[in-house]
Order: sequence, then C-alpha cells, then structure tokens
Amino acid sequence: MHRLPLLLLSLLLALPVTASADDRHDWLDDAWWTDGQLPVPPNFQVSSTTENLGTAEADIPIYIARPEAEDEFPGVLFVHGRRGVDPLAQAHVRRLAARGFVVYAPDLYMGRFIEAMPIRHDYALESDLNDVLDHILSEGGHAGDQVCVYSHTRGGYKALKLAVTFDRQGDALACFVSYYPHMQDPNAPEPMQVYRYATEADALKIPALIFVGEEEQYQRKRGIDTAVASMQRNDLPVQLVTYPGVGRGFDFRAPPVRTFADDLATRDAIMRATRFMNEQLGAE
Repeated sequence: MHRLPLLLLSLLLALPVTASADDRHDWLDDAWWTDGQLPVPPNFQVSSTTENLGTAEADIPIYIARPEAEDEFPGVLFVHGRRGVDPLAQAHVRRLAARGFVVYAPDLYMGRFIEAMPIRHDYALESDLNDVLDHILSEGGHAGDQVCVYSHTRGGYKALKLAVTFDRQGDALACFVSYYPHMQDPNAPEPMQVYRYATEADALKIPALIFVGEEEQYQRKRGIDTAVASMQRNDLPVQLVTYPGVGRGFDFRAPPVRTFADDLATRDAIMRATRFMNEQLGAE
C-alpha cells in the first residue's frame, strides 16, 4: 500500500535539476540570505500644508506633504480617485512623503465644487490636473525638473490622460505609478468597461508600475490585466504587481475592515514605488 508514494518520490528525485542562479525569485535578497542583513528604509518626519491654485475656471486646493529635513527631495504628483483628498487619502500622501518625497495632492473635485464619489467623470478635471502640474513645476519646492505621477483608482485614468493626451510624458513626467487604476474612460458604456481598456495605455511610453489585488473587482482587474498585456506586447516599460488574497482599496482601508494582508501589500507597494520613482527621478 506504500508503493505508490515511494514510486512518486523516486521519480521526483530522478528529475534533472536545471535551475540556475538566474532563476531564483527576485525577492530573495542576497544580503539578507547570505549575510543576515535586513534593509532599513529611510523614515522622515512629515509636515503638511495646503495652498490654493486659482485658474480661470477653478480654485484648486493642493495638499502638500514634505519631509522635515533640509535636503532637497524629488516631487510626486498624487492624483486622487472618487474619494477626493479625504483623510484616508491624506494619510497615504503622508506615508509616501515619509519615504523622502515632496508630494502634491490637488483636490480636483473641491476645485469645481464636485461632491465626493461622483458617478460621471468630468473631463475638465484633466485640464485642471495639467494646470496643477505646470504650477508645481514652476513654483514647487522639490528637486529636479520632472515629477512622477502617482495615483489610485479613478485617478489612474486622469493620470493616464495627463501623460498621453496632454503629452506631459514628453517633458514633465518621469514615471507613472498607480494602485488598481481605472484603465478605461469612466463614462464609457458597460461593455467597454468590462472588455476594453483606454487606448491611451498603448501610448504610455514612460516607465510604469501598477499594483492590484488578486481579489480586485472583476471588471476593474480585467481592464488592468488586458491593458498591461497589450503594453508588454508592444515592449512598453510597464510592470504589474499582483498581491494574492488582497482586494480593492488595500492602500487606504481603515480598521475594522483592514486586514493583515492589506497592510503587507501596502508596505510592500510603497517601498517598491519608492525605489522605482527614485530610480526614474535620478534620486539614487
């Protein structure tokens, strides 16, 4: 009765070993595995302020978080989703600033007196976002002449339009980072939401890093996966990180709905994003 398990074991032992050093998982850090060194990420105390950008059509408050240090730090433009820049989004902005960035988070809804959680997308917000980018490049207190655009949920679509439709990837944006972005026009009909993605994704030429939970809403995750697959076929510089056992909103969900997996994904994502943006902005 024990012959079958023994036979399987003997067959497994007889299989050739073809793995090489190049096949090891990219998360395996040699400094840790061989020398026992654990990385210690930099942490900064953060201060925050709010300033207003007045344009011909909008009065846009910009929540700004920066490290409390004398050094110059690279800049990041944070693009909010349907929540606007509420306390949960502000906490994400501060967590990012604590990694060593000056983070600008315009509340585009408040600039046009749009209530939080709107259903329809107002295309004027994309122009407002472009105005904010011009403003922070000319008046901001960050290092360098480019920033990375960093977004979540519906902000991912606005960030995509900023980079491609307004062609800011040609001058002002060094990279694109987004958490479970809406990769489709929010006003598009249902079949387009489920089975298609915004064609602007195929024109995103700057390095991109996208995070999504494996348990993300089907129609949202399908759009992300399809867009990324198309971008990769076209040799565009995009990376997709998928977290198992994690659903929507893992970067800002608060207790009691927040899970341990949410926290692990959030910490991992912000450290990956930090390393990625520093590389693209020449800060490392």
